[in-house]
Amino acid sequence: MCVTLLTDFGTKDGFVGAMKGVILSINPGVPIVDITHEVEPFNILEGALILKAHYRYFPPGTVFIAVVDPGVGSERKPIALRLGDHFFVGPDNGIFDLVVKDFEGPPLAVVIKNKKLMLPRVNETFHGRDIFAPAGAYLSMGVPLKDLGREFTYETKLRFPDLKREGERLIGEIVYFDRFGNAITNIPCGDYSRGVFRGEMVKVVTYFQAGEKERLNLTCGSFGFMELFVPMKSARDELSLRLGEKVEVWLH
Repeated sequence: MCVTLLTDFGTKDGFVGAMKGVILSINPGVPIVDITHEVEPFNILEGALILKAHYRYFPPGTVFIAVVDPGVGSERKPIALRLGDHFFVGPDNGIFDLVVKDFEGPPLAVVIKNKKLMLPRVNETFHGRDIFAPAGAYLSMGVPLKDLGREFTYETKLRFPDLKREGERLIGEIVYFDRFGNAITNIPCGDYSRGVFRGEMVKVVTYFQAGEKERLNLTCGSFGFMELFVPMKSARDELSLRLGEKVEVWLH
């Protein structure tokens, strides 16, 4: 088994290191993989997208600790889920919603309540260290999910824009920008003939260098969604793209 971490903590303040210290104190030698710690602060949707894009490439039994948690210390629940052969640990704020939608049927879900499997807390501002890291570590040792707390019915919370279909057109929108300035949409990868953005036709290509130079193009990206890009440049900066802008693709 291994444990992965996905947070909006960055690496300046030592928060990630503290979580790793807790995990290794409980399960020495367990492999720990950093998916990212550069999620935009408090951006739950961004964290959910990144988690959805990458979880499937890890081996069975992997424990995913995901902490983008603007509601830390509030009434939002600390939870752990089992989906297929993977475990997910973090706040009940929607960060797991896009992964849950990849599976048929609801996840096995518990609210983390067992204080014996937590660190003693002097405050309620660092559940990543005090609740989620210990829970993930114990799961990686084979502790049953039900030992963490009581079962509950998982409900999705994240607002992820719905696609609209009008005849042969799918209408979506920009939901995320990667570090290259590519604009990821909510349109699933597919065999589309062309795209439309801001009233202009956009070429659909299979890889970045096949795109028209100095122009906007569409391709199926590694997030599993169609994305707008300008070859070797930041589409976001070149065209002042904005989250929520509409993007169309044609099925034929």
